[in-house]
Amino acid sequence: MTAQTQATLQLFGGIAGVLLLASAIGALLKWRIGGQPHAVIDNLNARVNAWWVMVAVIGLAFAFGKGGVIVLFYLVSFYGLREFVSLAYTRRGDHLAIAAAFYIGLPLQYFLVWIEWYGLYAIFIPVYAFLLLPILSALGGDTKRFLERTAKVQWGLMVCVFCISHVPALLTLRIPGFEDRNLLLIAFLVIVVQGSDVLQYVWGKLFGRHKVAPELSPSKTWEGLVGGVASATLLGAMLAWATPFTFWQAALMALVICIMGFLGGLVMSAIKRDRGVKDWGSMIEGHGGMLDRLDSVIFAAPIYFHVLRYWWEP
Repeated sequence: MTAQTQATLQLFGGIAGVLLLASAIGALLKWRIGGQPHAVIDNLNARVNAWWVMVAVIGLAFAFGKGGVIVLFYLVSFYGLREFVSLAYTRRGDHLAIAAAFYIGLPLQYFLVWIEWYGLYAIFIPVYAFLLLPILSALGGDTKRFLERTAKVQWGLMVCVFCISHVPALLTLRIPGFEDRNLLLIAFLVIVVQGSDVLQYVWGKLFGRHKVAPELSPSKTWEGLVGGVASATLLGAMLAWATPFTFWQAALMALVICIMGFLGGLVMSAIKRDRGVKDWGSMIEGHGGMLDRLDSVIFAAPIYFHVLRYWWEP
């Protein structure tokens, strides 16, 4: 058994233990109220059930290695982009640009990650797709709200494809002394960022009083933010054994990606409020749409990737 396999099994074993405990607590709380509907308890149980499914899917992708991870996040980007575009204001003149985003930009970005061409996948969407999409929209001949329409398609490709593709791109890094263990870099990112979301929710429900941004996300409080980020930072530090980081490096890295995750959640919430919706979709029971679950990862992944590339790669 390789070191990566052993460490991955230990991580997933720990996650399974936490989920078993959460499931037991949820079942106990439901039993104590006699099985009657309860908004908070029902939401908690739905979230735990969804986490079981998501952990199983991620575990299956990990079992297939690089190919499985790239396929998984390709599908994540596809469904995320579909959710984004479905909420955006578009017209017939945008159809060519949207088709190019789905059938050229998305697969080509992940192909570049697959062949590990960093020099191109790092600029393909921010430069080439950024310029191509408005050209295609302009060829449609429709100028009504052209700037708004073009920006939405560009934004969709950036957040749903470019940013998310940095998760599987972690497999392309070559960190001395950490060869063939890059799946653990992904595990660290996902566990810490998603753990921060869960812990912010718990701290907010227990102690939340002061809203951070009531117009954007009424459920987010300063107590939940501070408690959740601090707890997730400690969680990241405790996972240092599975990373190329020291204890304090892991804590600092966790702090950075937790803050970026929180800010990313605010930005994605602002977009939803602008469109007048509560969730991006209903794909994942208890979590809304794909982007509702990944809003934190979207902003954290590129920062995490480039910190690793510029400070840990030779």
